[in-house]
Order: sequence, then C-alpha cells, then structure tokens
Amino acid sequence: MTPPEIGQVVKLPRIVCRQVVTEMISLNLVESQGLESDDIKSEIRYSLTDSGHKWALEAMLSSQYIGPAPVPLETFSKQIKRQTIANEEIRHDDLERALSHLVIPSQMMAQLGPAANSGRSILLYGEPGNGKTAIAEALGQSFRDTIFIPFATIVGNQIIRFFDETLHELADLPEGSLPLDPRWVPCRRPVLSSGGELTLEMLDFSFEKTSRFYEAPMHLKALGGVFIIDDFGRQVATTQQFFNRWIVPLEKGFDIMSLHTGKKFTIPFDQLVIFSSNMLPEELGDGASLRRVFYKIHVPSPTREDYFQIFANACNVRNIEFKSDVVKAFFESEYEQPGVVTSGAHPGFLLQHIKAICRYLGRDFELTDELLQIAWKNVVKVKKHKISSSI
Repeated sequence: MTPPEIGQVVKLPRIVCRQVVTEMISLNLVESQGLESDDIKSEIRYSLTDSGHKWALEAMLSSQYIGPAPVPLETFSKQIKRQTIANEEIRHDDLERALSHLVIPSQMMAQLGPAANSGRSILLYGEPGNGKTAIAEALGQSFRDTIFIPFATIVGNQIIRFFDETLHELADLPEGSLPLDPRWVPCRRPVLSSGGELTLEMLDFSFEKTSRFYEAPMHLKALGGVFIIDDFGRQVATTQQFFNRWIVPLEKGFDIMSLHTGKKFTIPFDQLVIFSSNMLPEELGDGASLRRVFYKIHVPSPTREDYFQIFANACNVRNIEFKSDVVKAFFESEYEQPGVVTSGAHPGFLLQHIKAICRYLGRDFELTDELLQIAWKNVVKVKKHKISSSI
C-alpha cells in the first residue's frame, strides 16, 4: 500500500502516514516495493518485512481492530459538551411540524415543547395504542443540528467503536465548511429506540473476545441525541433496577463505565431520555427514582372529536372514503354505550382488517357498519381507564 491508501483506511493525514512509514522503515518493519505506476511522481508502495509480519501478528493478539484511528476519550468528551443537545432550541412551529401527522391535545403540546428543550428525561405514560412511541420518535426528529461522532475512541489502549452506520444518519456539511478531521463523522442528532428486549447488560460495553475491541452500548451511541426506552416495564429487569442503574447519569449528567480490565472512567451522559410506558408513574419506581425523571406527561385516550379526526386521517392514508355517519353510529354503539375506552390505534387497526376482508370477498374497499362489526371482533376492549393524569 501507499501512504495515501493507508491514510484512507486509518483516516489520518498523508503527512502523518508518511512519518509513520518512515519510522517503520528505520525499524525494519516495512520495505519499499517500488512506484505504484510508471509515473516517476507516483507514490511508493510498501509492504511488511518478515519482522513486520511478526510484529503485526503480536499486535493482533492485543486487538484486531482495523479502521479509522480512534480519538482520545478526553477529546470525545469535550466534543460531546460542545454539541450538547441542550444547545438546540425547539420552537413551537418546529414541534408542530414534527407532530403534524399526529392528533395531539393542545394542552399536551404545551408540555412537550419545554420537555424537548430540557435535554433531560421524559416519561410518556398512558393507555396502549395512543401514540406514545410515535410522539417520542417525532420529538427526536424535531432536532435538526449536525453533530460529530467519532468512528472510535480509545481508553487505556482499549479501542471502543462508536459510529454505527445502521443507527447514525449522515449529514451534509454546508458549502465552504472547514475541512473535517476524517476520524469524525457528521451526523444528525441520533434517535435510537429500544424496547422490551433491553437488558441491564446491554447498557455496558460489548467486548469482542475474538477481535478484542469494544462496541459502545446503544445508549452511548445516542449521545447528543434521543434515546427512547419503549414499553418501559416489559423488560426482564425491573423498572427500579433500570432507575438504579441510571440514577447518576440522569442526575449528574455523566455515566460511569468500566472495561473488562477493571478500569473505570466517566463519559458525559448528554441525551434526551424518553421512557414510554403503559404503567402509572408510581408503579414504575420509588419517589427518589421518579424525581430523576424531569417531565412526566400523560398521553390520554382520544376524545370523541380526536377519534373522528384520527379515523379520517387513517382513511385518507389508505385511500378509503371516510363516512362520518358510519363512524358516528359505530362510536356510539361500541364505545359510548358499553363504556369502552377509545384508542388512537383502533382506526388503523380496523381499516387494516376491512381491507383484508374486502380483498378476500373481491369487493372494493369501503367503510360500512357491517365490515366494522366484523373487524371489531379482533379488538381487545378495555372497559375502564387504567391510567389517570392526576399526578
């Protein structure tokens, strides 16, 4: 390889790579293999000597990480503080645009704005199917800043990989921007979500015993962005155990991590953490734990008017004509009279079943009381509210 080719892999400047190659030549670790082309101005190719091969094999016993050079943890920590999520202000118009596809009560909008700007922690709680997850994801999408995430960082000679192309969304820098240190990747503020599969072990570094380097846990890959814990209360560990794990990060703004070598270190815990749960706040943890959750926002079941609006929107998305008289009669007979709790998920669920029925019968898609009644048999009905907003 030539020094520029090496630089493309390790993301270091050519001059640095040339200096390293020069040092390796003096140590008899690499040797010249001639020019890469017939052009006398072309780069020189280098390969490992026998001593270099031996040295490389010994190095691979410590770590088999190959890729961009890691940035020091101290540098990474400083960058996290520079690009803190608290620096970005979400205005009323920004939030309305981000939530425009949802039907949300005005009083709840007034709560969501300050919560998003806090950069702290939020608990969204309420009956299932009323959009808690959709609200959490929309809050995350309302952030527009570009932040910088390193490919990897290093702590005590241990490499930790951070950038994840499956989780981080690349961002374009404005024209005329200063050249970027290629060890860093410009990204949108990450919005990462985990649900019932989340375990306490997943909040620690993952050490690859074969390759001998670390993978950062998901909540640290969300640094500078939003981390959503969906279905909070359905994990194997108890909610109190999760709160105990995060008491320090939520209150002090830093997390204490450890390596398999026993070395401990701190890293800024800069992110908007959103807990989404069907449980009451007092069922999730004790007073000390709940005090660390800065905002507690009840997501109510839709009112009659909201339900009709949600139904109309769902019909529009599925190209089915919305018939208000049919939905009104259905609402009165199946919700109001028996006292069944409304759910924002019901309209879409019912329409999916109606489409399936119509396809089976070879009929055009349409909204009728007959089809609604057939679809309604598949809905789990809740006769009374389990969640109260009186907190």
